[in-house]
Amino acid sequence: MKAKDFKNVPKAATQDFIEIEEVFEDIVMFKDYSCVNIIEVGAINYWFLSQEEQESVIYSFAEFLNSLSFPIQILILSKKMDISSYLEYLDSKIFEQKNPRFKELLKKYKNFIKNIVVQNTVLERRYFIVVPFSPLELGIQAAKGKLNKQYVLNRAKTSLYPKRDHILRLLAKIGLKGSVLGKQEIVELFHNLYNPSATGVKLAPIESYTDVIQTT
Repeated sequence: MKAKDFKNVPKAATQDFIEIEEVFEDIVMFKDYSCVNIIEVGAINYWFLSQEEQESVIYSFAEFLNSLSFPIQILILSKKMDISSYLEYLDSKIFEQKNPRFKELLKKYKNFIKNIVVQNTVLERRYFIVVPFSPLELGIQAAKGKLNKQYVLNRAKTSLYPKRDHILRLLAKIGLKGSVLGKQEIVELFHNLYNPSATGVKLAPIESYTDVIQTT
């Protein structure tokens, strides 16, 4: 194909490649009118538990999965942790510290943190449970026909909310805290999924962090 032929190729907008139709409060609706609720789940320090406690966690999680009568998706996001703000916080504490001994200890601690980042990949992990709703739940004929967005949303809420609340109760029973993502949190999550940054989920510049690491 010659360069001039590209003029006739239709241009696609960025939105054409994004499957999301709209975000309503805590529900994501996709272009095929399927919907999801997203629950972020807190982590536990599994390796700090005794063997008996670890086995209890495993059995409890297995019981959690076996008790579900509907499908879920488990999503784990891992990114290199951006500790630039933490290093800057340590710098401020070092500057404010009047005691020479404590100042020196803080400097050593900061160098220790930098060495960990240089020698190891420090990851930030986030855990999510995604509860799906399919237009097929409205019936085959409805799924094939032209669906009304508000109607689908109302039916999705009726289907998703009891499942969401059931999962939150089960998580609480095994000592895990779950929180339902609202509209702003959902937008930020998908923004970071579609615009992955090299380190961490925050979009703040990390020049200071880079400079510090390069000087070690």
